[in-house]
Amino acid sequence: MIFHLTEIDKAVTAILESAKNKTICFYGEMGAGKTTLIKALVKELGGDDQGSSPTFGLVNEYHNENGELLAYHFDFYRIENETEALDLGLEDYLNSEAWLFMEWPGKIKSLLPEGAVTVYLHFIDENTRSIEFSAV
Repeated sequence: MIFHLTEIDKAVTAILESAKNKTICFYGEMGAGKTTLIKALVKELGGDDQGSSPTFGLVNEYHNENGELLAYHFDFYRIENETEALDLGLEDYLNSEAWLFMEWPGKIKSLLPEGAVTVYLHFIDENTRSIEFSAV
């Protein structure tokens, strides 16, 4: 699917309608739009917060307007090994009922849950992206 950034809601709808799992792993080069897509997902799910990349904190949490937990957003770009993700308490997050959005999931490959949805973002030009995803 190819979409213009002003039509990102089409990509969000396609992902949410197809997702058989609340764990979504985002792959793509730096600047491909992973965080932008996650921000749009959080908004569509009723998030009260503006999504942002948790690069320095590794994880952000988002709530709906009633204050209920909605989603966790992980950015594993800066971790050195899977032990760091475990030290962060990843197993507890994986057992939650919240949506889990993970950037750079290749860094924790053996810790990813079976059946996680994979989203591959490709940069076409400044305003256009292509997206492939599996809703395993």
